[in-house]
Parts: sequence; C-alpha cells; structure tokens
Amino acid sequence: MHQKIAREMNLSETAFIRKLHPTDNFAQSSCFGLRWFTPASEVPLCGHATLASAAVLFHKIKNMNSTLTFVTLSGELRARRAEDGIVLDLPLYPAHPQDFHEVEDLIKTAIGNTLVQDICYSPDTQKLLVRLSDVYNRSFLENLKVNTENLLQVENTGKVKGLILTLKGEPGGQTQAFDFYSRYFAPWVGVAEDPVTGSAHAVLSSYWSQHLGKKEMHAFQCSHRGGELGISLRPDGRVDIRGGAAVVLEGTLTA
Repeated sequence: MHQKIAREMNLSETAFIRKLHPTDNFAQSSCFGLRWFTPASEVPLCGHATLASAAVLFHKIKNMNSTLTFVTLSGELRARRAEDGIVLDLPLYPAHPQDFHEVEDLIKTAIGNTLVQDICYSPDTQKLLVRLSDVYNRSFLENLKVNTENLLQVENTGKVKGLILTLKGEPGGQTQAFDFYSRYFAPWVGVAEDPVTGSAHAVLSSYWSQHLGKKEMHAFQCSHRGGELGISLRPDGRVDIRGGAAVVLEGTLTA
C-alpha cells in the first residue's frame, strides 16, 4: 500500500510517519517510525523527506519537542529545531576511489565527453560520485544535459543506485559563495533527477571535507528547483545538515 501511494504521488520520495506505540501522540511524542518510497521502490535513506516530516510535525502538528527521533532503515535519525530551519543528524558515508574503466560506459552515457577530475564510489549508499573538472563553473553544471534514459541498460549489475555529479565551489564576489555544487540522478529507483538530496550530501560531505580541509561547509544542489544546505561534520563521525522546508499542500488521503 505504501508503494502504491508513492507511485500515485509520483514525487521523488513519499514519507510515511508512524507511531511506534499505541499510546503515542503526534503532538507530544518525540520518537516515530519513518519510511521513504520513490515511485518505484523503498529507499534506505532520504534526507529531504526526513526534513519535510520534521517540518510537518513541528510546524503543522505543533509537536512540543525540540528534537525528534525517527527510527528508519538507516538507524535512528534526529531532527532538531534551529533558528534558521531544521537540522538533521545523518550518517556520514565515505567514498572510495573508483577505477574509471569500470564505470566509463555509465559516465559517458550520462555526460558524454565532459571532463572528469575524480571518481569515487560509496558502497554503503551504492552512489557513484563523479567530480567534474575544476575548469567548469556552476552555470555549466546547471545547464549540463544529463542522459538518464539509457543508464538502466548501461548499469544493470545492481552496484550503482545513484549518480552524483559534483563541482568545486567558486569564490564569493557578487553572488553567494558555496563550497561545492552538485546534482543527483537515480533512475534505478525511479527518480530521473532529485531536487535536493540529503543522502547524497551524506556522501558529498565526507568527500569535500577531505578535499577542502573543512568541517563547516555551505552547499548548493543545482537542480531546476535548487536547494541550499548547511553542513557541519560532527566529532562522532556523523553529519549535521541544515535546511528549510515549506508546506505547500495539505489534503486528505482517501481509500
């Protein structure tokens, strides 16, 4: 039933919050179950759907707690109120160097002859991270035509479930400075391009922290809608990702 609803919603992910005990109350309890479904399958982690779930509980249901805990396929995730939005406590996933020739067909199918500077793979999330050459800028990444239609035929081993394209940030000047940019594609789970992706930033945060030597970063996902993320690596090996959420639609689900 969850999958059928998600397919009908036809968004990148549909989140389902549930009570863990019969006596729980959405306005007063601080711990809930949470699952995420794309139109095609259940996924183990989704940051922006977790942010949205917390925003609904905090701002619409008027939950009284300052921190909420969600029991998920990725373990316990926490969301806490902040002055400038909501902060998610997510796992930090390392990415390891990936041999180009093993994924050459996938990359060339997706982005053609675009220059690539680095390739890494995150086995925990099954995401392939492709860093584009530093010669490119944000505008190039935003306007890059990515072919996702044929990726399922090129990569059908089950190794890759998501493709991250990322680019080193630019100095400030007249526009706001970001440490890095990204776009995220997951046709393997029914999502051609995701607007803003917390799970991808759980990988990107690890990668760019190593390459920039920074624990605090400001990121921008260059999808058509776009999204800013504040990133703080924690001493316990996890990452805080900060973002905002807006409720744009309310309704009643009927059988």
